[in-house]
Amino acid sequence: MEKLDYKKEYKDLYQPAAKPSLTDVPEMIFIAVDGGGDPNTSPEYKAAMEMLYGLSFTIKMSKMDGSQPEGYFEYIVPPLEGLWYADGVSFDGMNVTDKNKFKWVSMIRQPEFVTEQVFETAREKLAKKKPDLDLSKARLMKYTEGLCVQIMHKGSYDDEPRSIEMIKKFAEENGLTEDFSGGRYHHEIYLSDPRKCAPERLRTVIRHPVSK
Repeated sequence: MEKLDYKKEYKDLYQPAAKPSLTDVPEMIFIAVDGGGDPNTSPEYKAAMEMLYGLSFTIKMSKMDGSQPEGYFEYIVPPLEGLWYADGVSFDGMNVTDKNKFKWVSMIRQPEFVTEQVFETAREKLAKKKPDLDLSKARLMKYTEGLCVQIMHKGSYDDEPRSIEMIKKFAEENGLTEDFSGGRYHHEIYLSDPRKCAPERLRTVIRHPVSK
């Protein structure tokens, strides 16, 4: 049976061009962990990664012991994503340079069959394997992003302002306003593993919420 690859099935969401485009992002299901600090050095961020991947693969591999949930289908675990913000400012990905001040929601999309019960079962399983991991910080959430301008950023994370400026220019030229309000954030989707990929070859979807 062919596995569903969300990156290929939903190219409009995961494979935008290297120039800005407008998209309307529908509701999706995520496992998410909230935290703060520099992702390069924060123990909190490292723990979040362990939770997100641990829970996601626990659900994916439930078929191995016959405990797969109703509606289960074969799929590839979607990429890591992050919503980024900072206290006291409308964070646009450029106007806070001290990474220790970052706040984030790290998350991985889940298949449509993942319910609260499926999530809780996975949390119980992972807790037995990793009792030192505080899985109470993980949550299942539905997120509807709505109207956004997005771009495929190619290069290092520190070079993202180049692509963000293109988003801003596109929005202005098309009568749109960036709208970081009501749970809408600077959003990044990581299509490359920085541990295995040279900085200049990294591919990251950058998405900014907008209003007409």
